[in-house]
Parts: sequence; structure tokens; C-alpha cells
Amino acid sequence: MRTFFLLVLLLVLLALVGGSSAIILQPELADRGAQNLIERYDRPPDAKGTTTLFTVRPGDTSGKIAEEMERKAIISNATFFKMLVGYYGLDKDLKAGDYELSPAMTMSEIITKLHRGLIKATLVTIPEGWRLDEIGELVAKKGIFPKDDFLAATRGNYDYSFLKDRPRGATLEGYLFPDTYEIRPKHTPADYVNIMLANFQAKFTPAMANAAGKRGLTVHQAITLASIVEREAVRSEERPIIASVFLNRLKRDIPLYADPTIQYALGSTPASVARWGYWKQDLSQADLDTNSPYNTYRNPGLPPGPIANPGIAAIQAVLEPADTNYLYFMARGDGTHAFAATKEEHDRNVSRYTVGR
Repeated sequence: MRTFFLLVLLLVLLALVGGSSAIILQPELADRGAQNLIERYDRPPDAKGTTTLFTVRPGDTSGKIAEEMERKAIISNATFFKMLVGYYGLDKDLKAGDYELSPAMTMSEIITKLHRGLIKATLVTIPEGWRLDEIGELVAKKGIFPKDDFLAATRGNYDYSFLKDRPRGATLEGYLFPDTYEIRPKHTPADYVNIMLANFQAKFTPAMANAAGKRGLTVHQAITLASIVEREAVRSEERPIIASVFLNRLKRDIPLYADPTIQYALGSTPASVARWGYWKQDLSQADLDTNSPYNTYRNPGLPPGPIANPGIAAIQAVLEPADTNYLYFMARGDGTHAFAATKEEHDRNVSRYTVGR
């Protein structure tokens, strides 16, 4: 079969470019001649062509694929493309899927891409400080996985050392590392979760785990605190200071009084999410009295687990906090915070920065 396509390919090429047909009488010369002609004439139709999304559907023949690509000006000659596919012996091995193709690609490059199934990936960017529900909604909005399927995958069992000290029944909140990911059609929700966990493992080094231990924190506790710092901090330079405040309060058995933990608790209530979103901004006294293990106004110490997925800077802030004696801070309203070491100083800050709000 390959010999047939070889001869046909040579005839097509010779018809296109002109030349002697004598070489087709000797197979070795024919094969060498075909390769030389392919290298010479398999050129992109447009060296500056823009990328086009091209779909190969299940059951599409190489001829149909070639005609559609020629119609879309991705290739210049459908007959040549079809003969090349046959010459390479891939007529039945072009995989269905969505591909990013360009007129700047040679036909051989396109055939290789379709044969290997190098399907277009969907880019998903997870910002620092998002909770699992928000990630689930994003992948659902992009048409990758249903939200419920993604959340179900986060309740699965994954074999990573940094997950060993999580409480029984805990989700993967806090451990899906914020980053930009390529998600391909073959990926399952569990595959996607594994990719993010592997990224966390690459970023959270053994030295960082040791640093947490030196501060008397398990990995789970360090990530829990980092998630609170991530949600509290607006300016990057304040993360280590905010971390120092929480660590100082933990040492003195003073409740954290962290608003984001209340917001996280409220974000588990559909009615609250429908009205206020996942992170309600203006908390009422009733909100502060919410009966939840995540309420750090009512419960001393850290909440049961992370409230969001922190980035590396927030984690590093917990492991290397600023050296302060601060026990209080409050938002000034411009993205920065006023810090205080005493209740009296904090009260003055409250009076100063709440005027006019």
C-alpha cells in the first residue's frame, strides 16, 4: 500500500512541479525522490498565517479533512495532503478533536499533529485566594467539567505526603495550587485535581515543610493560616506583617477574629451565596455570631482547614513572617492596613479609619 501511495505521490508532485518520471521505476530512488520533493515543496501557504481552530470529527476521512482545510486556506492543495497521509501510512490514524492549526505550518507538521492527537488545550487560570466552589464554577463555565463532578473529585484520595496530616473527611481546599493550567479533552476531573496537586508538591518544598514544623505548625495548619493571610492581604508587602499578627495571637491564645473565615462559613450557604456571593463584604453582627467551626470570632485557634487556595507568597509569609509585636490590624479603606500592638492603639485606629464610612 505504501508503494502505491509513493508512486501516486511522485506522480502528483511531478505533475505539480514538472520533471522526469524515470525515478518511479526504481523503488529506492522513488522513495528518495519523494522525500526530496516533500522537503522541497511541502511549504506553508502563508508564513504569517493566523491560528485557526479546526475540528476533526469521528469518522472523517483524510480526503474530507484535506478538502475542509483547503477550503479554510489552512493548506494549499488537498490532493497533495491526502497523498502525504497515504505515503506516511496514516490514512486511518488521524485522531478526532479540536486542533489549533495555521497556514504557517507545513502539511507534514499538520499530519503529525493530527496523528499524535495534539488537541487544543483549554487554558484555565486559578487566581490566588479562590475557594473550591469558585474553581468548580470556572471549569463548568468553560465547559470542561460539571461543577459537581469537579467537587466530587476533590473529595477523593490522593497519595501526596503533604496531605498526610489532613483531618479525616477534609476536602482538598487549600492544596489546589493557583496557576494557569492546560486542560485537554482526555482529562478527567481527577486528572485535573492531580495536576494541581502535583504543582503544589513542586512548589511546597521539603524545606518549607520543615520551616512550618519549626514554628510548631503542621503542613495543614500552615496552609490553613496562609489561606487566611491570602484573603486578608491586599498589598503583597503586608502579607508577612498580617501573618505575624495571626501568629502572635495564636501564641497568646487570642482568637484570630478573621473576617474571611466568617465569609467562608457564609459561602457554604446557598442563600447567602445567591445574595452576596462567596465572599460577603460587609459583615453584620449576626454574621459574626454565625455558628460554625470556621467562625474565628467564637472559636479560638485556627479553623478546621484552609478557607481558600493560597499562592506561594502567602505560604511564604506564614513561614517567614515579619518580626513584630502586633496583635491587631484594620483596613484603612485603600488596600492597606493599620497595625497595632495594644488594644488602646487599635481602638484609636478604629476611630480614625472608620470615620465617614
